[in-house]
Amino acid sequence: MAVIEPFRAYRPKKGLEGKIAALPYDVYDREEAKKEVEKEPLSFLKIDRAETNFPDSVDTYDDRVYEKAAELLKEMTDQGYFVQEEKACFYLYEQIMDGRSQTGIAACASVEDYCTQVIKKHENTRADKEEDRIRHVDACSAQTGPIFLAYRYCEEIDKIVKEVKKTAPEYDFVSDDGITHRVWVVADPQKLQKITEEFAAMESIYIADGHHRCASAVKVALKRKAENPCHTGKEEYNRFLSVLFPDKELMIMDYNRVVKDRKGKTKEEILSWIGKEFSVERKGKEAYKPKEKGKMGMYMDGGWYELSFLGKRSEDPVEALDVSILQDKILKPLFCIEDPKTDAGIQFVGGIRGTEELEKRADRYGGIAFSMYPTDIGELFAVADAGLLMPPKSTWFEPKLRSGLFIHKF
Repeated sequence: MAVIEPFRAYRPKKGLEGKIAALPYDVYDREEAKKEVEKEPLSFLKIDRAETNFPDSVDTYDDRVYEKAAELLKEMTDQGYFVQEEKACFYLYEQIMDGRSQTGIAACASVEDYCTQVIKKHENTRADKEEDRIRHVDACSAQTGPIFLAYRYCEEIDKIVKEVKKTAPEYDFVSDDGITHRVWVVADPQKLQKITEEFAAMESIYIADGHHRCASAVKVALKRKAENPCHTGKEEYNRFLSVLFPDKELMIMDYNRVVKDRKGKTKEEILSWIGKEFSVERKGKEAYKPKEKGKMGMYMDGGWYELSFLGKRSEDPVEALDVSILQDKILKPLFCIEDPKTDAGIQFVGGIRGTEELEKRADRYGGIAFSMYPTDIGELFAVADAGLLMPPKSTWFEPKLRSGLFIHKF
């Protein structure tokens, strides 16, 4: 039983949504974030990345940075840039990218459901990456970046979504990257109850993207619980901001690899080794992207190759992933990459960057690039249902959810 509930969001005053909405904090480095805030002073990045308000001499993780984030959030709310909904609502959030639409439900999910694994994860988190968002959420007493959750398609929820989308949206804007964003407020009591009931009938919800943000929100809630002698379980900190999407609307892009160090191996030695486990077909200089599972592209010394796995695919949902096959059959035995999470000899390149980026990086290092067929949402569900974890950088979701459109204060 999944507890998904409406909430009284703080959201941008109508007309300001396009200026305030920002990509997630972790897609920028400090200098990039600073330039974005200079370009658009209302960008939510100035709160999500509050170090942009300080000279570079101030450390990103200085206490003053988190204090500034809380100060700016309060200031923008007090000045009317953000307004709070009068009563608890759900919100539809549609994104359109390259003609493809996905519509999620902005809501609050349950910390307890995360702890009892009703909300399932598919990757580990790192304590150092969690710490930053723990401090940010705790200082602001708010979740400002939604967790990207996925659920198995539900016909009854889909009916409500389609009905609501026949009405005029509350927000409708196109961001600088060409993605359309639309938001509808769902306030009708019957629709609220029906959506809540349909989610309550689901055994599992899945984290698609935002594992670190989710873990941080949960740890702040557990901290607040420990500090509150009158804790009842009804406090707002027991819930976290989410947008939930049906699986059939989601697209996962490829997450590709660049090996920087060939360990002194020649092209002939590499092709000979790979030929033991894969059929190898030369493709020339034209970039190659695989069109089906079991195939991957390889770029080396200015040319592309198609690799087709010859072995039997494992019944284990993790070992069966193409990224696992690449790791187990090539990266580890041939290039000594034991742990791709920590090995400096490998880089990960999101599919949205294109094959040109793979070629550029491989040429820069004298290395090798691998283009992958994307992991699909069914594979993600299977791994999570088995209580297993995917290799790092197995999924790349696009488009990214914008921060600042919905804020959950507690």
